[in-house]
Amino acid sequence: MRKGMFALAAAGLLATGSMAACGGDSGDDAGNSGTSGSSIGKVGVILPDTASSQRWGSDDPKFLKAAFDAAGVQVDIQNAQGDKSQFQTIADGMISSGVKVLMIVNLDSGTGKAVLDKAKSAGVATIDYDRLTLNGGAQYYVSFDNVAVGKLQGEGLVKCLTDMKATKPVVAELNGSPTDNNATLFKEGYDSVLKPKYDSGDYVKGPDQSVPDWDNAQAGTIFEQMLTQKKDIKGVLAANDGLGNAVVSVLKKNKLNGKVPVTGQDATVQGLQNILAGDQCMTVYKAIKQEADAAADLAISLAKGEKKSVTQSIKDPESGQDVPSVLLTPKAIYKENVKDVVADGFVTKDQLCTGDFAKLCTDNGVS
Repeated sequence: MRKGMFALAAAGLLATGSMAACGGDSGDDAGNSGTSGSSIGKVGVILPDTASSQRWGSDDPKFLKAAFDAAGVQVDIQNAQGDKSQFQTIADGMISSGVKVLMIVNLDSGTGKAVLDKAKSAGVATIDYDRLTLNGGAQYYVSFDNVAVGKLQGEGLVKCLTDMKATKPVVAELNGSPTDNNATLFKEGYDSVLKPKYDSGDYVKGPDQSVPDWDNAQAGTIFEQMLTQKKDIKGVLAANDGLGNAVVSVLKKNKLNGKVPVTGQDATVQGLQNILAGDQCMTVYKAIKQEADAAADLAISLAKGEKKSVTQSIKDPESGQDVPSVLLTPKAIYKENVKDVVADGFVTKDQLCTGDFAKLCTDNGVS
């Protein structure tokens, strides 16, 4: 999918209005964004942590703040740093301060639902950003097609194992947090690709374990234990780039890096560098700016007392309700198209092509 196709994929998902930018900001100045939005009402955004993925500390804050600033709408963007109590405290403060819209990336559905219920009882409009809060009843859900993300990961691992001419490889699965509905959807996607391989005997199902809170340090420990128990692991489905890098670090210690394909997600600088070095076989790029633009556009509409129609919905598996949704299209990234992530402006050449990676960037057409 070319850069232009990202724009086409995002266009038309909202029936009316234009799309603004995405992100999150834990800085104090985030609450002062915009100067002409006093008649519209302020928007509160709570992001989950800065440890599980670089996006929550840098990408989402930047893109979201830019979107609300461009619209002249005040926004207060804070990060809960993985603390459920802090998440609720931040929400209480935002609701008390009079925000008209609350957008959250939940730490788990229980905490998320409590916050959304409190917001709704105070007359505050609600949006689930990136993660669906099960039984939460948010007015909108903005994310990527997360089952499709998982399918790309599964297909990517199959491609890499095929390229390496692996015979009946043992495949380990390192899943995301069990409290994150997205991790459930990713697994649904990649298992739909891998299970037929297991059933046919083409692949051997190896260890399969979730990583609490997407914790990268725990992921390294878990994978080290997997490798100790099953020394012939030949492929690893790691659910994001952070978990993937934890796997790569363990493989390096065992002089197996580059010999065992590893997947990822988020197209982080580290993940892309691992791909260029041959230590990670692929990642999934999610154009976060588009996600933030779509969410900000809906939030601005709600802050004005309007409600836009959207062309998609997702069924909440707990409540059974259809949640109006914007679901964007992900893209698989391999060594040969790392350059597409740079061309799309998500990662800069200066960030990616440092030190020894400069030559690897040149060799793979990154400009």
